Amino acid sequence: MEQTRKQEMKNAVLGKKVTKFVFDKPSARILETFRNRYAKRDYVINIDIPEFTSICPLTGQPDFAIIHIRYIPDKKCIESKSLKLYIFSYRNFPEFHEDCVNRILEDCIKACKPRWVQVIGKFNARGGITITPITEYKRPGYKLPEEALRRTDPIINI
Repeated sequence: MEQTRKQEMKNAVLGKKVTKFVFDKPSARILETFRNRYAKRDYVINIDIPEFTSICPLTGQPDFAIIHIRYIPDKKCIESKSLKLYIFSYRNFPEFHEDCVNRILEDCIKACKPRWVQVIGKFNARGGITITPITEYKRPGYKLPEEALRRTDPIINI
């Protein structure tokens, strides 16, 4: 018997009246998923996070960025409120830009096992230098639909 979206989200953060923010180390365990009802087709999900904040591990100063996540789901999609809470966990976490972006990629892979995922971190300038780490993963043997990805490139505006 097929579950309804409401049943799928029964124990998720989305259905909770009180939101619990996590101030620990970011972890894939925060990310929740739901069943991809269109797993037979390739489609790209674009997620923009314009208010990402972390802490520089050397200076203790805040770092600000726009994080772009693009992925082609397989059997599961990432639930957006849990993603918001996951991203919030970086707020007081000391980590370099490159580490943040790679950790986000790895945690997305653990959470939903996508066919393909790309994470871009467009960090604000500090000391006159901007850093934009880009990392991606493609499931071994998966043929990436290049045309579908080209259609989404203008959305990102790196």
